[in-house]
Amino acid sequence: MKFPYERHFLDNGLEVIIHPDPHSKIAVFNLLYKVGSRNEKPGKTGLAHFFEHLMFGSSQNVPVFDRALERVGGNCNAFTSPDITNYYMTLPVSNLETAFWLESDRMLHVSLVEKTIETQRKVVLEEFKQRYLNQPYGDIWHLLRPIAYEVHPYRWPTIGATTEDIVNYTEEDVWDFYKKNYAPNHAILVIGGDVNPREIMKMAEKWFGDIPPASQPQEKIYQEPEQNEKREKTHTAAVPTDLLFKTFKMPGKGEVGYLEADLITDILGFGKSSPIEQELVRGGKEFASCGAYILGSLDPGLLVFSGKMEAGISSQDAEAKLDKFLEEFLQKGVDELTLQKVKNQGEAMKTYESIQLINRVMNLAFYANLGHPDLYWDEFDRKSSITPNQIMDWAHTLIRPEKSTVLHYQSTNK
Repeated sequence: MKFPYERHFLDNGLEVIIHPDPHSKIAVFNLLYKVGSRNEKPGKTGLAHFFEHLMFGSSQNVPVFDRALERVGGNCNAFTSPDITNYYMTLPVSNLETAFWLESDRMLHVSLVEKTIETQRKVVLEEFKQRYLNQPYGDIWHLLRPIAYEVHPYRWPTIGATTEDIVNYTEEDVWDFYKKNYAPNHAILVIGGDVNPREIMKMAEKWFGDIPPASQPQEKIYQEPEQNEKREKTHTAAVPTDLLFKTFKMPGKGEVGYLEADLITDILGFGKSSPIEQELVRGGKEFASCGAYILGSLDPGLLVFSGKMEAGISSQDAEAKLDKFLEEFLQKGVDELTLQKVKNQGEAMKTYESIQLINRVMNLAFYANLGHPDLYWDEFDRKSSITPNQIMDWAHTLIRPEKSTVLHYQSTNK
């Protein structure tokens, strides 16, 4: 399952990882910036996502980013999360240097003139309205995150806490965020394909070596205090049926207990034969659908149970049913056979995922961001060795009423 890579660092702090794959004449160029909504501050939220849009505009030597890439047979995309912003391109290996030129130019000289800022401000505000304000249940995380978190920046979604924050960005705000975060010492570059590592390092030095590191510190991240009481919010809207979100605080990615929490949600909610599907959805009258998952956050995050109610059923009745289901799980525990089945499913997914070059490249970037690319394989080994007793110890630690945050999203159509 392990695949080869080389890891290097430029003098300016840029981490460069090269994954040679002689079978792929299409290269993947992935640049991860260690900046997400967790690096923002109240009143200036949504800037990381805003920059995802700005970076696809123009830079000093590139009038239109997409057009320059399309000319050499490439395409690109990006995504922003609470923890990172990830930009990726695919293009023929023979044209790979174009990606170095494009990405280095916008790292150093992205266009932040007033016209560009205002154009993207309109685009992002429209996205906010369409996806979060005018969509049924679209504001779930705007309602839930501020209850679950009191001080940590996870208390707002990546799009931003409010449209007012986006409206009020000044040119100075935008420039300050760029200078603090979009720099080689806050980035990880991963290249995959039929490439020569020596040639890749020459290009990395040529195009990124002279870019200075950020001198300003990133925003201080205030860690969330321990939660010791249940938090609850009821929200009503003109939606078809009630919705329930019940979350529990859990360790961050890479911390002790994270993998156990991940396995707990897999045991309870993975697939059509899962206990949640069989007992709560098919075997009960409260839930039309229900699922369990973790958010996968770098800092301590959330273990989530969420579901839509059947018509006429209240979210409070559904929560009572969910609580009973979880209590039975805590009493009954998990057997070795069930745990092994879930581990096997995870191994199969990991194997399938590694078939595609882009997945391998992104995983090298994600785990390098955690500290080292080898954590990708170390995590798998640690997960494979977890016992049923360890699972249940963490289940009893995490699934506690005083650690929960509940959103009752209730329909007015009753």
